[in-house]
Amino acid sequence: MTREGAALVMAAVAALLITAGLIAWFRRSRRDAAIAAPVGEIPDGARETLRSEGLYVATTRHDEPLERLAIRGLAFRSRADVTVTDRGVALDLTGQPRVFLAASAIGSVGQATVAIDRVVERDGLVRLVWTAPGGQTVDSYLRPQDVSARRLADTIQAVLPSPSSPQQTPGSDA
Repeated sequence: MTREGAALVMAAVAALLITAGLIAWFRRSRRDAAIAAPVGEIPDGARETLRSEGLYVATTRHDEPLERLAIRGLAFRSRADVTVTDRGVALDLTGQPRVFLAASAIGSVGQATVAIDRVVERDGLVRLVWTAPGGQTVDSYLRPQDVSARRLADTIQAVLPSPSSPQQTPGSDA
């Protein structure tokens, strides 16, 4: 085989892999189209308790930390500003509208070690379990950069309507 022939075969394989990835992502997007991120502003009069910079890692099916959801506004990893208020948690992801998780929609908060393609030190991620509009329970993972994951989780826990103990994510011992 000539050099040009080998290059054409490699280009065809690359195009096939890219096409397969795009088809898989479009199917996932269609599958998850019914799940919506609660886009909105922080309610007037809400008192800020903590602001943190970090990374938004992913949103997954509840208790399935390796099953990414393609939710519009929460589909891709991004830099994030997290604002915790007495009424809930606001996520400001780069290039996306603000997502506001009302305290009543957050079921629990805890720490984790594993989510999708991110493995960090033990309990280095914050895991928010919340109910999306429409009733689907999902988990969102955050990686704080300027405060500890424990401090962010504890601050969020303090604003939840009913006290529940912080939870570990399956796979958090990885």
